[in-house]
Amino acid sequence: MLKLDNLTLHYGHSQILNGISMQAAVGEVTCVMGTNGVGKTSLLKAISGTHPRSGGTVALDGDQIGGMPAHLLARKGVAYVPQGREIFPLLTVRENLETGFACLPAEAHVVPDEIYDLFPVLKKMVHRRGGDLSGGQQQQLAIARALITQPKLLLLDEPTEGIQPNIIAQIGEVIRHLREQGQMAIVLVEQYFDFAYGLGDRFVALRRGEVVRQGAKDEFPRDDLLGLVSV
Repeated sequence: MLKLDNLTLHYGHSQILNGISMQAAVGEVTCVMGTNGVGKTSLLKAISGTHPRSGGTVALDGDQIGGMPAHLLARKGVAYVPQGREIFPLLTVRENLETGFACLPAEAHVVPDEIYDLFPVLKKMVHRRGGDLSGGQQQQLAIARALITQPKLLLLDEPTEGIQPNIIAQIGEVIRHLREQGQMAIVLVEQYFDFAYGLGDRFVALRRGEVVRQGAKDEFPRDDLLGLVSV
């Protein structure tokens, strides 16, 4: 589904990503891991088009998408849930969800029942403003908004950050459900090791903007991976 080849990215004169090559398949969770500052968030920004790439190629379903801006990538099926969630605080829960309609044809402008099945709290708070929700509820809203766009590729950046344990568990169950449906590739950037290792099918370990090792879960004993992605 997603294939990166020799992807590079700069912030000004600083090179943040150096020759990243990796793949993420439909029906799998690919976890990108590493310590703070290794380029994990920058990688998701490069894939989603929210930061311009400096070089390399990005392909989705075999089509080159490396030069597309974020809004066109969203219409191609790339959904990005950024670190910090970035929901609209003055819009209601329903209005936040409806912003995802911009990626869809008019006949698809409906919030599916499945969204509320996955995130029951959103149905209870559908008329509440996004800014009045707790951090965990906002994270659920941000993921739900991404799912409204019917993505082929779902990018999740630190979905457990600052979230209470019961909601972390709920988010984990949602990710498992989406994987089992087999309709999208999921790329997860996550610092919470046990959460990521429990969900991941493939792992990509980054260090200083480079891939130091990648492979399927059965190629990564837990302690080996922990040693690679810890200080």
